Amino acid sequence: MNRLFLILFSFLFFSAAGQKKESLKLWYQQPAGQIWENALPVGNGFLGAMIYGNVEEELITLNEHTVWSGSPNRNDNSAAMNALASVRELIFEGKQKEAEKIANEQIITKKSHGQFFAPVGTMHLDMKGQHQYSNYYRELDIDNAIASTIYESNGVSYKREVFASLADRVLVIRLTADKAKMLSFTARYSTPQPRAAVVVENGLLILKGTTPDHETVPGKVRFYTIAQIKTTGGNIVNTDSSIQVQQADAAEIYISIATNFNSYKDLGGDEVARSIFWLNKAVKKSYSVLKKEHIHQYQQYFNRVQFDLGVSTANNEPTDERLRKFRNRNDPQLVSLYYQYGRYLLISSSQPGGEPANLQGIWNHRMYPPWDSKYTININAEMNYWPAEKTNLSELHEPFLRMVRELSETGRETAKTMYGARGWVAHHNTDIWRITGPIDGAFWGMWVAGGAWTSQHLWEHFLYTGDLKFLATAYPVLKEASRFYMDFLIPHPNEKYLVINPGSSPENAPAAHGGSSLDAGTTMDNQLAFDLFSSTIRAAEWLKTDRAFTDSLKYLRGQLSPMRIGRFGQLQEWMEDIDDPNDHHRHISHLYGLYPSNQISPY
Repeated sequence: MNRLFLILFSFLFFSAAGQKKESLKLWYQQPAGQIWENALPVGNGFLGAMIYGNVEEELITLNEHTVWSGSPNRNDNSAAMNALASVRELIFEGKQKEAEKIANEQIITKKSHGQFFAPVGTMHLDMKGQHQYSNYYRELDIDNAIASTIYESNGVSYKREVFASLADRVLVIRLTADKAKMLSFTARYSTPQPRAAVVVENGLLILKGTTPDHETVPGKVRFYTIAQIKTTGGNIVNTDSSIQVQQADAAEIYISIATNFNSYKDLGGDEVARSIFWLNKAVKKSYSVLKKEHIHQYQQYFNRVQFDLGVSTANNEPTDERLRKFRNRNDPQLVSLYYQYGRYLLISSSQPGGEPANLQGIWNHRMYPPWDSKYTININAEMNYWPAEKTNLSELHEPFLRMVRELSETGRETAKTMYGARGWVAHHNTDIWRITGPIDGAFWGMWVAGGAWTSQHLWEHFLYTGDLKFLATAYPVLKEASRFYMDFLIPHPNEKYLVINPGSSPENAPAAHGGSSLDAGTTMDNQLAFDLFSSTIRAAEWLKTDRAFTDSLKYLRGQLSPMRIGRFGQLQEWMEDIDDPNDHHRHISHLYGLYPSNQISPY
């Protein structure tokens, strides 16, 4: 199915190449109000902003990719090694719930369960006297990566354009009025950050601070946000905490944000110097040049793919209306828009040199976001990057691939400390500090396949690029992830196979196991180990190295349990035939073998 899917999409890409490119816009006839989810995202992989399009008080929430709570830390639990044998024995005896209890007590971390991705703050643009307006329209043009708001108030037509420059690493806002001297507003910040301050210095609006402590880990990320305003006509008045623009014809706001973050183990950067550098570089250019260079840089990625499923009659309707009516009518162009919007989001949230897209990409307005807006590597983080190679955005895979390499560094100590194993391991979650210990509780966290799954992205990148130099750098990561399984696999007492124990089928718990998620030799664990061994073997063959090592992997691969068909004709989720036809759990983990893997074929 995976290969048929790719053939179909390849046909669609090529067949669309000669067709006229349709306008790709999300557009609405009302502001977002106070609802963050209704705002429109812009980003350049380093800065992210949500544009609300409000008239009298515009809100622009700000994020920077390295603004996280905490600081470099480890969360391994050294008690795990002594508990491992008893946990395994209980699972083999069918006492999964008892095993889970011990794992919670002695294997799950007693330190940080992961730090959180935090907002910088919000830029407010107060437009006094514009509470009455008409002819309102806002859009996100994903052809050009620009958000716009247009409306009329008091007989004047106003327009705002916002983009996060991919060329200059700043957020740029342009405000215009169609009548002279009719643009007046106040720019100010608010922030949920508890250790932050707002000041105006030398005509610059500055928001600076240090991120919070969290779960015993001291917050040490310093951030520095600068906004500079240039006007055509009018006056600029500074207060202690805001900048007022009075009776201008037009204005541009340039926002630069930087931190002291160098890497997951180094906070030695100069956030002030960095922020000033990016700001000064941008303000030397005219708005038209900034916009042109941004669009050019963006379209180098975006224009690689055109996708045409046919013409819709609903193009003259706002996007929210089309979405509401979609289930009851045929709207193929909304599907094309949705597909391209996914590419837009990856371009905007993942750029070479930046951090990978997290659970919310690069956009978050909550100080304590759901699931900390971390990296859930038992599926969500991987899903973010499934489109990277397949939709011709290979370079944008780089932040995730770099994270995998860094996890292989931190995960080496976790494998040794917790399981007495060689190689490296990661569990179901990580953060900017590349923690690899198990978190949240054994029900979710007692899963050792994070390294196996994330490593597959290294191999996939090679398959799409054919870059042998890249493969040479990726191979040690694959090899050491495989080496962990060499030490962690153990014989099943009642089967002829080697199994991963403890393992799980992520976040699902069969009634037959007393509501515990822990088990030995689950189908997904077997599939992941099979893929990891296969990729490592093939990589070594391409590189003409490690024949003895790969011979060992081939032997171990042959000892893994094959996929099994159960009494309902189903692909079993566990080694035992205990699937419940009424199980509607949102994870269908054993279908990993179908997609994103290709171990299952219609042939």
